[in-house]
Amino acid sequence: MSDTDFNLFTHFSTQFSAHADKELLCTSDEHSLSYAAIEAESGRIANYLIDLGAAPGDRISVQVEKSAECLCLYLACLRAGFVFHPLNLGYKKGELEYFLGDAEPSVVICDPANAEMISAVVELTGAKHVLTLDADGAGTLTGGARNVSSEFETITREKDDLAALLYSSGTTGVPKGIMLTHSNLLRNTEALVDAWGFTENDRLLHALPIFHVHGLFVAIGCVLLSGASMRWLPAYDAKTVIRFLRECTVLMGVPTYYTRLLAEKSFTPEVAAQIRLFVSGSAPLLEETFTEFEDRVGHRILERYGMTETNMNTSNPLHGERKAGTVGPPLAGVEIRIVDDDGAQVGEGDIGNIHVRGPNVFIGYWKMPDKTEEDIGEDGFFNTGDKGLIDEDGYISIVGRAKDMVITGGLNVYPKEIELFIDDIDGVKESAVIGVPHADFGEGVVAVVVPSSGSRLSEETIISACKSDMANFKVPKRVVFVDELPRNTMSKVQKNVLRETYANLLSN
Repeated sequence: MSDTDFNLFTHFSTQFSAHADKELLCTSDEHSLSYAAIEAESGRIANYLIDLGAAPGDRISVQVEKSAECLCLYLACLRAGFVFHPLNLGYKKGELEYFLGDAEPSVVICDPANAEMISAVVELTGAKHVLTLDADGAGTLTGGARNVSSEFETITREKDDLAALLYSSGTTGVPKGIMLTHSNLLRNTEALVDAWGFTENDRLLHALPIFHVHGLFVAIGCVLLSGASMRWLPAYDAKTVIRFLRECTVLMGVPTYYTRLLAEKSFTPEVAAQIRLFVSGSAPLLEETFTEFEDRVGHRILERYGMTETNMNTSNPLHGERKAGTVGPPLAGVEIRIVDDDGAQVGEGDIGNIHVRGPNVFIGYWKMPDKTEEDIGEDGFFNTGDKGLIDEDGYISIVGRAKDMVITGGLNVYPKEIELFIDDIDGVKESAVIGVPHADFGEGVVAVVVPSSGSRLSEETIISACKSDMANFKVPKRVVFVDELPRNTMSKVQKNVLRETYANLLSN
């Protein structure tokens, strides 16, 4: 294993060599692919993209369904030194215009159903090629790569060379491109494999999407760096998960996955007997879910804490006490401090701002040096925007989130983005978007709207307008009309009051 080449695939390649004939993944319809088959296909795709003119450092934007071929595409990008830029399949044209215009990819790969729309967007961004890839792995990408050589020599990457560009929705309405290096991903994956005890004997039930950190870097990274295997599901379905749990040793999911399992009578201790580790993240896990899960199947869910800018920061221990309501101590190599608004460290058990430093922390925001300087201090600590505390055992609890972010089904929703859209609708004077408890998704998006005088707006009108222009997970589940928004003495909208007022809106 190279100590000078930081290319993540170079470090995966040890397992590809050692387990060439071993099954790497098997889909829900029993399509099995070996380590050797995945490596060969990634080599063909890498060569094909280079033949099209892509060069190391180029962004490759990807908005496709989950498939084994998409995994090969991700690995091809690593091998060739391209910057992988995954996009939620739910993003609509207006959202894509920003993401593609800002990332400036040389190649865009999309679902065939969206090819016409994407091509129209790409005309404004300067990308040289639009290729397609569907859920079955067919399309112009794999078709073009079919007759290309599978032999490919992985490109050496330096510590700060980019491996991926992921976007957060903007808290100020402008999404930020998060620059993750090969070293960021490598060091964090090494820490996770060690912390969670991954070996070649593990089999991960992979039901997560692969357009964000959890399913792409955490889940896949742990498998490939340890030589493990995966049961590969296109999406999460509780009954399907139960069907395959008996053959697996690890399940990673968001809290919604676990509440849905608990809703199934067929989820029994016998079903979970083979599992050694249930991991939860991307949203807070309720203590009652933690307790009910242990009572049902005898497993204590391992909760951890991460974010796009840092991958994983903390984890409850594999061996040792897993405390409900906490996300555990920092991972190896990660430093966390809790400070007040003036930057002074607070006492044990006191709430403050969570700052993180370590090899997992991103190198900055794409094209936003001022924002990078604002969020990453001279001492290298990144201000997460989250509020938390550290207890006497070093376990961290998250008590608040960055600004007013909503986490619904494990996906981040930034209210400002939706508010700006709703405020532009005819008849809207102003709006405030909040998250309120939702039995299935953890939180649901609610819009509180002040209509203009004489306006005849309806809930259906606003929801329909949102659906036409934004991903479904961002669309408000309910719209409430009020005469005015509650404000404090500084005229700031009191979203805490709104959350209290409408706390039970989605529970009826």
